[in-house]
Amino acid sequence: MARNSSNRANVPEAKEWLNQMKYEIANEQGINLKEGYNGDLTAKENGTVGGYMVKRMIEQYQGK
Repeated sequence: MARNSSNRANVPEAKEWLNQMKYEIANEQGINLKEGYNGDLTAKENGTVGGYMVKRMIEQYQGK
């Protein structure tokens, strides 16, 4: 995803899609991700969500 110098998504729809994916994956993994502050989550929990997001994006790119 292309980003400009202020680190904001250039395509608003992409940000919405990524946010939705984040919550879907957290739910699938049993991680209690909520809107707003999530500082109570462990690095492992956050890493799990991020890792599965990358995995899903690669799979979608490859057409799986």
